[in-house]
Amino acid sequence: MPRRMLDRIREAIRNATYDFTAHAVEEMAEEGLDFLDVENAILNGKLVKIEKDDPRGTRYTIDGFGVDGLTPVGSVGRFAGFGRYLIITVYEVTELEI
Repeated sequence: MPRRMLDRIREAIRNATYDFTAHAVEEMAEEGLDFLDVENAILNGKLVKIEKDDPRGTRYTIDGFGVDGLTPVGSVGRFAGFGRYLIITVYEVTELEI
């Protein structure tokens, strides 16, 4: 199941059927990251955590690397209305599990 879900998330990124929350955009700016860093980390990263206890939907944490191949980038997201993937927050990973 986790592998299929990661494939579904990556498909949303490739097809541009995803959105960022305002919080995620603010966090990207604070961390010195941009949209391409987040996309790259999701497309090439690893699903490290699944949280099913959120009443708004299951959340997925993905860790990967930014476009420079060096900066560890984490993101948390979930599928929202109309099957779109919503990126809730973004951060520079301090302990990478890849």
